[in-house]
Amino acid sequence: MPPAPPASPVSSATQPRPLRVGFLALTDAAPFAVAAQQDLFARHGLRVELRREIGWATIREKIIYGELDAAHAPAPMLWSTQLGLGCPPTAVLTALVLNLHGNALTLSRALWDAGVRDAASLRTHVQNRPARQPLTFGIVFHHSSHHLLLRDWLLAAGINPERDVRIVIVPPAQMFRNLVAGTLDGYCAGEPWNTLAVREGAGWCPTWSAAQSPGHVEKVLLVTQRFAEKNAAEHAALVAALAAACAWCDEPSNREPLATLLSDARYLNLSARIIAPALLGRFDCGHGRVESTPDFHVFARAGANVPTAAQAAALQAELVAAGLLSASALSPELPRRLFREDLHRAALTLHPHSHEAHTT
Repeated sequence: MPPAPPASPVSSATQPRPLRVGFLALTDAAPFAVAAQQDLFARHGLRVELRREIGWATIREKIIYGELDAAHAPAPMLWSTQLGLGCPPTAVLTALVLNLHGNALTLSRALWDAGVRDAASLRTHVQNRPARQPLTFGIVFHHSSHHLLLRDWLLAAGINPERDVRIVIVPPAQMFRNLVAGTLDGYCAGEPWNTLAVREGAGWCPTWSAAQSPGHVEKVLLVTQRFAEKNAAEHAALVAALAAACAWCDEPSNREPLATLLSDARYLNLSARIIAPALLGRFDCGHGRVESTPDFHVFARAGANVPTAAQAAALQAELVAAGLLSASALSPELPRRLFREDLHRAALTLHPHSHEAHTT
């Protein structure tokens, strides 16, 4: 049976140690930075220790073995962790969608110089390459929206992702340096690692996730079912604090100060001028193409934070269609067990002012 909704708000006096919450250096980790900087965790009775991790596999392992209590995670990681794909099977769930969209596809300057301008010209380039020299593309995690987006873009161009190219796993913060080194011909990653490649002249972006797959769920707050059951009040408070941070992040007037906050060495450790364009809805694709993208990052608007069973079922169907999950391994109730709208609603009921956050 799913864990019962928490019965009462958390008291900091009953919390023996800080909650350990992991994140990666990505623009969509913004709610964690905002919740810490604006004391939203403390206002919800929590002590939280934010831990910047190296890659998604590290996040997954630390969640499984209890080194992290909660974490920023790609939504499809819920399925791979629950089913034990590449790890011990572990019951997990989310009660908060942190954001929609936020990714882009970056291709190397060498491909531009070779005449590639879009998916169709990439197909021609692939077909003309020597058979033993496939292009290599990076994704951040096998079970991720990045993998789905890259596969869909290649398939639409008539490029077989299994046969015509190599797809490898690279942590987001290492994508840029691998592109510069020539070990990657392109990658699908979250911001700001696409804008960094464009601004440094190392790459360009033919597409981005809001254009490729409008409304797709990107990151979630990942916890084990064990944590949600044993620490119900803390979990509810964490969901509420981060929901408040998400709402703050989605206010257009807050985007410039948000870029400045994220530039701090504790978070992205990059110039705000690299972080700001996608947040401000002016995505620079390179070579003079700047797109108006007001939905590049969606942190809260239009109910984005609510993890519904319908969203989960749609994402599960995409993962099956892409061959990333076997339909035979899935139970009908799995989407509802992974995306816990009931726990989300209960957390906001316990913390009715959780949508409020201070203005920086």
